[in-house]
Amino acid sequence: MTLPNTPLPIFETRASGKLLLTGEYFVLDGALALAVPVRFGQTLRVEAGKEPSRLSWTSKTEKGIAWFLAEYELPALAPLTFTDKKTAHTLADILASCQRQSPSFLAGKEGFKVLTQNDFPREWGLGTSSTLIASLAQWAGVNPYHVLFDTLGGSGYDIACAYATGAILYRLEGQAPAVQPVVFVPPFSHSLYFVYLGKKQDSRMGIQNYRERAKGDAGQLADISRLTERFLAAKNLPELDAVVREHELLISRALDLPRAHDLYFSDFWGATKSLGAWGGDFMLATSQRPDAETRAYFQQKGFDVVLNWAEMVGTLTSP
Repeated sequence: MTLPNTPLPIFETRASGKLLLTGEYFVLDGALALAVPVRFGQTLRVEAGKEPSRLSWTSKTEKGIAWFLAEYELPALAPLTFTDKKTAHTLADILASCQRQSPSFLAGKEGFKVLTQNDFPREWGLGTSSTLIASLAQWAGVNPYHVLFDTLGGSGYDIACAYATGAILYRLEGQAPAVQPVVFVPPFSHSLYFVYLGKKQDSRMGIQNYRERAKGDAGQLADISRLTERFLAAKNLPELDAVVREHELLISRALDLPRAHDLYFSDFWGATKSLGAWGGDFMLATSQRPDAETRAYFQQKGFDVVLNWAEMVGTLTSP
């Protein structure tokens, strides 16, 4: 509902965050991966600005606190003021990429006021950058994958999740994203948990480590793709657990990194699997024990953010 005296937006959208359930790192080289949009996301609201040829930008946290402010001169996108130099120039690069696809974007005399706001803590790693790129591409009317590949890089699965209504199978075919909506509503979803490990990871550093160690071996790509298909097809929790353990061992050996299970949860009764960049962000855990007992296990080890499937993913729709 629009509050009294609140200007009507010129444009407004909300993009969903994401989780990569299988295929981390190897998705960069063409492995088949399974991903889901999550209940959390980022909104972008655009209003008419008070000054011509000026872009005023505010980004807020889930608590409504501004964490980034900037002013840009249009159409050059020259930063005039900012609270963080690196963020200001990264944002300018993203907007400039949109302009290269659509030269009329932000090219007139109009001024704009932009507000973005996450509904999740940024350190959770659910896609602050990908939801922003997807939203800005919607506003500019351009291809979001081109913007991503032109600026931050990555596989693009997170862009595919931004406006997806359900789970997707994702594969890079050369530089062309192939996205297939799929049904993934496991009957054992009540036994799936997402545990935040509390260490926000740098995706670029994770990718660099992968490039140095794994090399995108064709046999490993095929193995990961098969594990993705088995993960999607699992009919019960024991089947899924077997896939999770095999997937973790493969990634661990390829990157020469310890599993989270070995580091923190060797006495856990279920299976665990890192999601995204290894070493932080969220981990998938499976448990057939009571909800309270499962949460208590992780919280007693100092991991306070434990979300079940419904809390993180919600109800996915069929394609």
